[in-house]
Amino acid sequence: MVHPADQHRFPARHRDRPRTGTRWQNPSPLRRPAALRVTFAAIAALVTAACSADPAPTADPTPPAPVSAARLSAALPDDPVRMVLPATGAETRWTQGLDVFVRQEARAVAASCAHDHGTEPPTQDPVTFIRYYELPDLDFVARHGMSGSAAVPVVTPGPVRTDTGARSGKGSERLTGRGSDDGKEKGRGKRGGAGDAGDTAVVRRCVTEGTAAATALRDTYAALQGQWFGTLVPLRHDPAVLRALRTLPGCLARRGIRVRDENGFFALADARQQTTPADRLPAVDRALGSAYADCMRPVEAVREPARLRLRARFLADHAAEVRTLRANLLPALRRAGEEHGLRLVFPAP
Repeated sequence: MVHPADQHRFPARHRDRPRTGTRWQNPSPLRRPAALRVTFAAIAALVTAACSADPAPTADPTPPAPVSAARLSAALPDDPVRMVLPATGAETRWTQGLDVFVRQEARAVAASCAHDHGTEPPTQDPVTFIRYYELPDLDFVARHGMSGSAAVPVVTPGPVRTDTGARSGKGSERLTGRGSDDGKEKGRGKRGGAGDAGDTAVVRRCVTEGTAAATALRDTYAALQGQWFGTLVPLRHDPAVLRALRTLPGCLARRGIRVRDENGFFALADARQQTTPADRLPAVDRALGSAYADCMRPVEAVREPARLRLRARFLADHAAEVRTLRANLLPALRRAGEEHGLRLVFPAP
């Protein structure tokens, strides 16, 4: 879980993560339904976590100069395929925004349902942009570190019922690092005098309603995306990729980071995340990100062209599904945004 009081912290479940997170692992405020397991099984197949770090160096690598915070962009790709089927690290910024939008729809629907029943939505951790380290965005990592990203616009609970039962309008967005409940305790602020048991049942129904809405939206692209991520798995064993990855330990060692491989680096970064004092953590995180980005560029110089070739073949092999995606995805996102007061935005360096 992301620690709400310290937005730089990784989640506690970092050891069983897929390597796909701004904080290594999706904090999962929205529980994925069983119908999506095939998609996320394919994503999980991309990555396995293994702790293979050597003893940590005696000193942290030198951090780069401070930079301005990551920002948000609303610029859409010229082809929605690049948002759903990313082949480069930079394209995953669109994928992260899409992931966030779907999770926010779940929360918005649940919050609206809860307010309609005179109760409060459940307390949840903030939604964050989740990186895909199988397709590392090296320019972003070099600038903002292993975990730094833009603040996600949080949808305030709403619409709220008035005394006459009418809705007062859709929820609004604001840039904040706090949860959509503004720190309220669970069970507080109930309206209409519902009992605890009944109120809990209402909240469960509302969460289910939100999950169903998000699932319906995700179903417009999830199956195709799962197949695409599965297509990338063989790259992990490509001889050219393996040769490039063998340069990583030496490159990191020259920067004071002694690990055996990429997984060892992630294990070390996890350990540093858990043990570094909060006031030093941003600098350490950026130093690690700068070293990782520099040393992974030879690897991405091999993998990125290979992924682009694979995608061209994938689009040809799934032409009918891709046509459907191009026709339906953006209209579905626009409808959801208008209905729930959401914006589709993406992290930008």
